Order: sequence, then structure tokens, then C-alpha cells
Amino acid sequence: MSERVLVQHLQARQDGPVSVSGWVETVRDQKKVQFVILRDETGSVQLVNPATRPAEDGSEQDAGALALTTLISELSHGTFLTVAGELKHDERVKLGGVEIKIGALDVAAAALAETPIAADSGMDKRMDWRFLDLRQRRNNLIFRVQTTLEHAMRSYWIDRDYIEVHSPKLMASASESNAELFSLDYFEDQTAYLAQSPQFFKQMAQVAGFGKIFEIAPAFRADPSFTSRHATEFTSIDAEISWIDSHEDVATMQEELLATAIGAVADKHGAEIKELFDLDIVVPTVPFPRIPLAEAREIVKARGYDIPRTDGDLDPEGERQISAHVLETYGHQFVFITDYHPEIRAFYHMRDEKTGLTKSYDLLFQGVEITTGAQREHRVDVLITQAAEKGLEPEHLDFYFDFFRYGAPPHGGFGMGLARLLMLLLGQDSIREVTYLFRGPTRLAP
Repeated sequence: MSERVLVQHLQARQDGPVSVSGWVETVRDQKKVQFVILRDETGSVQLVNPATRPAEDGSEQDAGALALTTLISELSHGTFLTVAGELKHDERVKLGGVEIKIGALDVAAAALAETPIAADSGMDKRMDWRFLDLRQRRNNLIFRVQTTLEHAMRSYWIDRDYIEVHSPKLMASASESNAELFSLDYFEDQTAYLAQSPQFFKQMAQVAGFGKIFEIAPAFRADPSFTSRHATEFTSIDAEISWIDSHEDVATMQEELLATAIGAVADKHGAEIKELFDLDIVVPTVPFPRIPLAEAREIVKARGYDIPRTDGDLDPEGERQISAHVLETYGHQFVFITDYHPEIRAFYHMRDEKTGLTKSYDLLFQGVEITTGAQREHRVDVLITQAAEKGLEPEHLDFYFDFFRYGAPPHGGFGMGLARLLMLLLGQDSIREVTYLFRGPTRLAP
């Protein structure tokens, strides 16, 4: 057969011979004509075949045409095949204004007639059969959007001379705290841990003199949460930069990054997102609003919600309330919440000498936290003191403290969950919908 043509390129081709490959969406087997809707990774096209049926009077029929008609009649949904035929432009054809008259059909792999999921199947059922669930055009678009997001972010960083790193995911000690760790046996009776974040190694790159780095890679949390925004394995987007004056430099970089990436999504996929998700991609303006945590809590209280948490942080409803306030007041979907108390921040966050608060922020998008960013403490004596205040054992962090014993620049960075960003950008209720294969406390397959 001739070279395969993608469905999205058919409209631009002249009438004539063509070969397409994909899977069967529907078959309409009428008495005189057969229609097959074939889908590939770029779209759907209508295939047509004049049906040749056994003659009622027993007269001889074209054996090839009869075999083709029989083959089409037996096609099941999901069967993968290649078709060679004649492309014809016809404005009456609703599906793209083109159709292909079938000349030859080659089945690559037939599908079972009964499919295990339907359009109204629940999420758990769909996750059991994720490889079938992903065939939907809507789900295909999700991962095209993800690709565009990541490419735009990488382009932003690479254009500004950032270095991409790949930090190890097997660690000898915790990267955040001793909680939420997956442990596994390592060689010679050693215990290793799956990395909760690349935090320590991002900072090591600053000490190594890399200046500006980024990483998009897996991270792991042994967190038994069953919320719509938690997973045990997720993709973390991280960046770290040297020679900053405060966390404000990190926030400025991140808001520029997000505006660039979301703008790329709007340009490339905006119309299709509107069609399939019924929402408009809003490209955020910069700068994003900034609100100190203490002020945010007062605003939320004035809106009639008393935050039950006793540690001084916002809870999920508090995040929704302050985001609603920002949208109403500034017309913005993003907001940086800044100036967190050390008690609710990691030991490596730098503290302001005047206020005692950390030089850090959380970034909220449509009422959900997607990022924590901060200036890091680079003075080893202060780091050791702050770790001890958190009850961390110094011997478990000695390798980390070594990074700073030989000189370190002022630096800071952020970590952001890719799935949360995608979930909110596309108006989904759960990160399961935007994760290729979700992993949670009760989900380890497929």
C-alpha cells in the first residue's frame, strides 16, 4: 500500500489515491452502501463502500467485492486497520468535507465485539481500561495540551540559558521530611527512598555553579490521600536560580513562564478546547496579584468563612475564597500568597530578618494551590539551626549540609505539579482525568 496519510492532512490533498490507518469508531452497514468512520491520532474520516450482497437469484457476483463487503460487515469497534482507496472532496460530507472510497482493507488487529467501558462508565471503571478510555478525541487533546505546555516551558527556560538536569529518584535519605516516603531494599542491606522532590539536588546545582536549572520529572509521595488533587506518583515541574534578592525574583520568573506556556496552549489548541471542553483559555497577564498570608486570612474572614486550621495556613475552602476575591477584585485567576510563618514551611526556607516570616509563596490557580516557591537559606550554620528546630536529625542531612560548607550563592526556586495545572486549565474535577496512568493508594494498574 502507499505511504500513510494522517486524517488531518486529507483536506489539503487533491482527489486521488490515498492510504489511511487507524481504528474503527462506527460502522453503518446499509443494504446498498457501507460507511465506516475511521479515527487516527489526528481526527476522523468517513470511508464508503458500495455494498455487494449475494444475489437472491443465485447469479454469480464479484468475489473480491463480496469479500470486502463481508469483511466490513464484521468489523467491530476498535479494530485497527489500513485502508487504500480514492480520496474525494464533497462538501456534503459533514466529517471534514472529504471521504474515501474503499479499494482495499487490511485488518492489523481485530477488537473484541463487546467493549468493557461506555460513555457513561464511572471513573474507576474507565481507569481499569485506561488504554481504551484514552482513545476519545477529548482525552487525546489533553495530552496534546500537556505536550504544548511542557515544550513552551522548556523553550522559555532554554532561551534564557537554563540547564536541564535529571536528578536521581533513588535517595539515601528524605528530600523533604521523614513522612510520606516510599522505601525499598537496596544493595548490601541498604534502604533507599523514592524522591519526594528534587529539592536538595536542585540546590546542589546552584552550589555547583550552574546558575539556572530546571527539571520535569517524576516524584513520589507515600500519601494515603484520596482527594481529587493528590497522587502517589506525579510529574513535578521544578526550577532553581542563583543570585536572587528575594523570593520575588522566583515569582517573577514563574509568572512569566506560566503566561508563556498558557499562551502557547491558547494559540495552538484554543479552538479545539472550546469545542470539546466548552471553555476559553484565559492567558494570564503579568504581574500576578500578591497577597501576604495574614492579609489573605483577614479577607477570607471578611467574606464570612472562618478557617478552622490552627497552624495559620489556608485550608482548601480558604484557598477558594481568596481566589474568588482576587477574581472579583483584579479579574485574575492566579494569586501569590506570601510571607508564611516558619512553622508551616520547610527548614530550608530563608527567613526575613525583620519579620521572622519566610521568604516564600504559594501560587493559587482557580482556588487550588499548584506551587510552593521560596528563597532558600544558603548559610550552612543557619540551615543546621533551622533543621534542628524542625526536629530533623543532623546526621541524616549531613550530605546536604556539605553542599553549603564550600560556598553557595543566594538562590531560590519552585516546584509545581503538572497534573494540577492541567486539571485546572482544562476545567476537570480530578487529576485522574489528566494523568496518563494514575497512581494512588488503591491504584497500581494498569
